[in-house]
Amino acid sequence: MASSEEDGSSNGSVEEKENGKKRSLGALATAWLIFYNIAMTAGWLVLGIAMARFYIQRGTHRGLFRSVQKILKFFQTFALLEVVHCAVVHTSVLVTGVQVSSRIFMVWFIAHSIKQIQNEESVILFLVVWTVTEITRYSFYTFNLLNHLPYFIKWARYNFFIILYPAGVAGELLTIYAALPYVKKTGMYSLRLPNKYNVSFDYYYFLIIVMFSYIPLFPQLYLHMLRQRRKVLHGEVIVEKDD
Repeated sequence: MASSEEDGSSNGSVEEKENGKKRSLGALATAWLIFYNIAMTAGWLVLGIAMARFYIQRGTHRGLFRSVQKILKFFQTFALLEVVHCAVVHTSVLVTGVQVSSRIFMVWFIAHSIKQIQNEESVILFLVVWTVTEITRYSFYTFNLLNHLPYFIKWARYNFFIILYPAGVAGELLTIYAALPYVKKTGMYSLRLPNKYNVSFDYYYFLIIVMFSYIPLFPQLYLHMLRQRRKVLHGEVIVEKDD
C-alpha cells in the first residue's frame, strides 16, 4: 500500500536489536544513512516547494504533475535503496519492499503511464500527502540518527499520519479508479490469448484486485501505527501477538 507508514524502518535507527541486546551500527553505515536521509528530506522539500510555487503562479493544479514529475520519479525511485538498507539494520525486506514498490507502481505504472489522469485532483491529493509524509519521515530519521531528535519532529511523525494516511489512501484509490476506463479501452499492459507464451494478463482486472487489497491492508497498518503512537508518545507497553 503506497501510503503506508512503516515504524522502525530501514533508515532511521542508530542501534538495532540483536539477540535481545542493542548493537550500534558501524560508523560508515551510520554516515551513509545520515547522508541518504538528508538527501531524501531535501529532495521531497524541493518537490513540495516546486508544487507550491506552481500553484501560486498558475492558480490551478492542471499541469502540476507534469511540472514536478522528474523530481518525483527520481526521489521515489531512489527509495529502492531502502530495500538494501534492510541488510544493514535488519528490518523486514518484505514489508519495506512492498511499501517502496507500491509507491513506485503508483508513480510509473499509473500516473506516468496514463497521461489522461495526470490532472485529476486525486493525483494532487496523494502527491501532497506523500510530500508532507516524506519530509516528516526522513527528517525524523535524520535527527534520530544524529541523536538530536526535536520533540516536534517526533510529535509530527506520530500524529500527522492520523489524517495523512487515510487521505493518501483515498487519493491513490481514486486515481486508480479514474485510470480504469483508459486501461480498459486501450488494453495497456495486458496480454491476450492466443500468444506464444500461452498466458494471459489483464491489467484492468489487476488494478481492481489492487484496489480491493486496500480493504484488509489499510486497517491493519493504520492500527499498527496507532499502537506505535501510544507506545512512543505515551509510553504504553504494547504487546503484539506473533503470527
